[in-house]
Amino acid sequence: MPFLTPGYRRLFLVFTFILLGCVGAFAQKSREQLEREKSENQSKIREIQNILKQTSSQKNVNLGQLKALNQQINTYKKQIDLLTDDLALLDKELRVLEKKRMALDSSLNKLKKEYGRMIYEASKRNTYFNQLVFLFSSGTFNQFVLRYKYLKQYTDAREDQVKEIEVLQNQIAAERQRITSKKSQQKTVLDTRVTENTKLEGLKTKQNEVIQELSQKEVELRKQIAENKRATDLLEANIRRIAERERRERLERERKEREEREARRKAERERLARENAEREKKGEAKVVEAPKEEEEPVISSGMSEEETTLASSFTASQSRLPWPVNGFVSGHFGQRPHAVLKGVMVDNLGVDIQTTAGSPVRSVYDGVVLDVTEMPGMGNVVAIQHGNYMTIYAKMNGVTVRAGQKVKARENIGRVATDSDGTSELQFQIWKNTSRLNPENWLMHR
Repeated sequence: MPFLTPGYRRLFLVFTFILLGCVGAFAQKSREQLEREKSENQSKIREIQNILKQTSSQKNVNLGQLKALNQQINTYKKQIDLLTDDLALLDKELRVLEKKRMALDSSLNKLKKEYGRMIYEASKRNTYFNQLVFLFSSGTFNQFVLRYKYLKQYTDAREDQVKEIEVLQNQIAAERQRITSKKSQQKTVLDTRVTENTKLEGLKTKQNEVIQELSQKEVELRKQIAENKRATDLLEANIRRIAERERRERLERERKEREEREARRKAERERLARENAEREKKGEAKVVEAPKEEEEPVISSGMSEEETTLASSFTASQSRLPWPVNGFVSGHFGQRPHAVLKGVMVDNLGVDIQTTAGSPVRSVYDGVVLDVTEMPGMGNVVAIQHGNYMTIYAKMNGVTVRAGQKVKARENIGRVATDSDGTSELQFQIWKNTSRLNPENWLMHR
């Protein structure tokens, strides 16, 4: 019967809304991810802004200020890219909402037309008298019951259609409100992007000014490069000295363990020889057999079992190590062009991490402090052993650990030092035996 169709239509509409809701859910997942990235990048902007304020407080421009400016420009560029992605996502969300609203409008128009036809048909026979005539003109009691059910279902169908129309009208109003909200959000994001672009242009202007001023200090910069080279060479020599010392100690420990095992075997053989001699004196024919010699344990690079386990777990932590200090990488690993002087290359044994004055420095992994020393141009230097790995923390002050002390991951070991230019920068290195590694491959992505 035609008056049963609204129920089926309602099921169809519910199914349609579920599908549209699924589309919205997928968009929401992208929205959550985008908002998280924007929030994280905004935190970086604030962090670098604090570092930039510190370096900019000095009367003269310096490399630390330029590095902070470069990093701030990169974070603003990323933020603008994220805002552009946000606008694209908002466009997509608006299209989905518009399609949903149009589908609801179409369904509402169909319902209104059907309801209008139903009202028109009902007007021809919708008097109490006509209904009674329709009922009591039945030929049989069964026909009477069927006609009564028909009238009731027809009335219920009209009431259902009224409810459906009200539901659809409310849903359309809600979708219109969402669309208005999205458009307002879109305008806010667009305005924010314009503001961020203005800030970016200001940073680029400041960057060019700093570069030009630093370029006029070529003699001073070359002198600074030479001093840094001497300090770096001295640090590298010290690290290799520590590594060589550890290698000799492991070999010496391995030699002593081997000698001790051999002494135990010799003592056991002598004991058995004496026992057999006594048996022979007593006329006992049975000879005690010497036990089989135990196999020598396999030792990896002279490390103890504890050191081998620690080295293995450290290896498995690649790209998951916590940062030793908050901040950003201001000097990358290996040979790189100088930030200002053209044709000049600088070599970094690890990475420089620029931060705010007095920031705490933390061990990146469980280990044992091998060495704590003060070096020209590098401040306090702490070396921590992790099996056959070493992490180096230089340009520190206020060191709180001592050689031989065991430390845990994320444990404070001191504070970052601040140089005469107002730059607070930690030099962080990772070594495996005597080979240096790129710390950026080991630290967590930020």
